[in-house]
Amino acid sequence: MTAAETITTEAGRDFIRDIIQADIDAGRHKEIVTRFPPEPNGYLHIGHAKSICLNFGVAAEFGGRCHLRFDDTNPVKEEQEYIDSIERDVRWLGFDWGRHLYYASDYFEQLYAWAEYLIQGGKAFVDDQSQEAIRATRGTLTEPGQNSPFRERPIEENLDLFRRMRAGEFPNGARVLRAKIDMAAGNINLRDPVLYRILHASHPRTGEAWCIYPSYDFAHGQSDAIECITHSICTLEFEDHRPLYDWFIDNLPVPSKPHQYEFARLNLTYTVLSKRVLTTLVREGLVSGWDDPRMPTLAGLRRRGVPPEALRDFAKRIGVAKANSVVDVAMLDFSVREVLNRTAERRMAVLKPLKVVIENYPDGQTEELEALNHPDDPASTRKVTFGRELYVERDDFMENPPKKFHRLSVGREVRLRFAYFITCREVVKDAAGEVVELRCTYDPATKGGNAPDGRKVQGTIHWVSAAAAVPAEVRLYNHLFRNAAPNVADFASEINPQSLEVLADCKLEPSLAAIPAGQAVQFERQGYFCPDGDSRPDRLVFNRTIGLRDTWAKVKGGG
Repeated sequence: MTAAETITTEAGRDFIRDIIQADIDAGRHKEIVTRFPPEPNGYLHIGHAKSICLNFGVAAEFGGRCHLRFDDTNPVKEEQEYIDSIERDVRWLGFDWGRHLYYASDYFEQLYAWAEYLIQGGKAFVDDQSQEAIRATRGTLTEPGQNSPFRERPIEENLDLFRRMRAGEFPNGARVLRAKIDMAAGNINLRDPVLYRILHASHPRTGEAWCIYPSYDFAHGQSDAIECITHSICTLEFEDHRPLYDWFIDNLPVPSKPHQYEFARLNLTYTVLSKRVLTTLVREGLVSGWDDPRMPTLAGLRRRGVPPEALRDFAKRIGVAKANSVVDVAMLDFSVREVLNRTAERRMAVLKPLKVVIENYPDGQTEELEALNHPDDPASTRKVTFGRELYVERDDFMENPPKKFHRLSVGREVRLRFAYFITCREVVKDAAGEVVELRCTYDPATKGGNAPDGRKVQGTIHWVSAAAAVPAEVRLYNHLFRNAAPNVADFASEINPQSLEVLADCKLEPSLAAIPAGQAVQFERQGYFCPDGDSRPDRLVFNRTIGLRDTWAKVKGGG
């Protein structure tokens, strides 16, 4: 079963699916065709994941197909890097467009011909006004716009100028082609919108072949019509553009009549999904790149170890609605933990090491102990090395523990996971009074972590053999923004100074060296982590995907 089939099989009904079902029942369409139409001017983020799951999901559910179409109409902002990243992200999320990969630039000749068709029908004209003048005469929500002084140019003059625009005779901004609709329309998008602008820039696919490029509004609906899209699904900010979408469809000899439907975009707490903001974060070096694990991009989430199944589950849980709302990021975290708890193997890692010497364990001796890879699969095990010298978490020891502290302290016995009971006998400190080593003893009769005499211990802690431990850098990620509703106008001041903590002297069990980049594992008692691409053979680097529980809420609340 494909990802699209999985998500739609489990998804509940929503108004988009109800519309499609009604269209099928009424015989309006023989086949359902949707599309995901990203502009290749940045990396995809989690908001796009919602749209991808919806478009590919409903197409699979109703036995149709979904196209991947790049809206590549602005060569100044678009790059091949972004095209490659989008294809990679859609596939990683679990979806495939098959042979249906398209570009708006595939249709440049047809779009140009349709622009001439509008000119010849008296429904488009070349305007010599500047962008500022056009904006100033557009009007407001309560006042009509003003007709351009060039609006009544003769058809032949408009055709001549438009052809000369294509031929490259004029500089950027000198002229535009506008539709002739109604400058008094209540919907501002119908007030003689721009169809083509002059842009002398090399295009990633067409090179220098064009120096005029269609607007999004002109290219989008007509691309849908060319591809015979039945349901053009987009987010609510395009709702006011739907009358213009329909005007073009109604006034051009297009091969099909697609219809646009809008749904609420994703808004997440502690998250900014503005492409402008994300681009600025990257360009100003406020993050390490588009794939920084603090970024809400799919590349960042993948690098952090978030499984694609969790994003599909999240999309299913939040559903599809008509009204905008803000989703608590805890819902995303829940989906991530649900998947990783089920799928991630367990390993032991000590992030803030404190040395332990077991004085009654033979010097120079080691042994291999059996450790479970996952509590739900007792048949899957691995070997861990045990010896006289170990590392435990510094937080697992207190000299003067409170009443409910059940881990190591002088005179107290605890269980080492998969190993033995040990008792702390002595504390070794440096000249500054810092604890640097614990002297302990072990009970050889408790191998495997159980006492034959039935005695119990209240604490179980993890550990790593000092001789076998692999050194690692571990990066602990928190929310990039410190407030649940970041101020986008001043986002730089909203960045959380605690969004990244780097632990440079961690000790990991050796089996973690074989985990491939991007595959999450659970560090027992710590959280879920995955190897980063920065890892080297001599020094591993792990990113924290997510903690075992939400600690950020406690940090914010001062708890």
